[in-house]
Amino acid sequence: MKEIERYYRVLGLEVGASLDEINQAYRDLAFIWHPDRLPKDNERLLAKAVAKLQEINHAREQLKTHQLVSHPSKTVSVKRESHSPYPYSHYPQSQAQRPYYRDWSGADLKGANLKEKDLSGRKLIQADLSYADLSDSFLHKINLEGANLFRANLFRANLLRANLRCANLQQVNLVGADLSGADLSGADLSGAKVGSGNRIMVKLTGTILRGAILPDGSVHH
Repeated sequence: MKEIERYYRVLGLEVGASLDEINQAYRDLAFIWHPDRLPKDNERLLAKAVAKLQEINHAREQLKTHQLVSHPSKTVSVKRESHSPYPYSHYPQSQAQRPYYRDWSGADLKGANLKEKDLSGRKLIQADLSYADLSDSFLHKINLEGANLFRANLFRANLLRANLRCANLQQVNLVGADLSGADLSGADLSGAKVGSGNRIMVKLTGTILRGAILPDGSVHH
């Protein structure tokens, strides 16, 4: 039991926290410690981030298993991941670059459930992601140039330095998304949901919007 209590502490939770609270705490910590958010020339900090991600991932998996055994009726829908969503066990110490991922350019992912997935660094040029659920997903440096994301759900998605040039983002849900440093040149955001009322709820620090069609239909110059 002491080991289980330690896992709760790793995620900053009280013992007995719900599965939803466990998953939310994990997402928050993973966002904070993701290596793509850190200076690429600080090897000490990158190594610390890798270790931290491994620790919180292990804690979440142990707590999910514990809840499955303790409360099977409440966790029937919980699926164990076949691999860690943060494959940084071999993160280069001398050069901070993500490992190679296979090319998904042109892939048909219409309506796909990609919630909470880590697709960072992948190439999905001109892929069809219309109606896909990408909420709470990690899409750092992803290449979505020319991709179709019509009515996709990008709620709280992390799109740091993503390539969204000429992408179709019509009627997409971007509330809570982080587009810091992303390139949206020529993208179509007509009707995109970016906030509530007059309040913008999308992070756009350093975002490139040259030639993009904004949610209100105007073109950014």
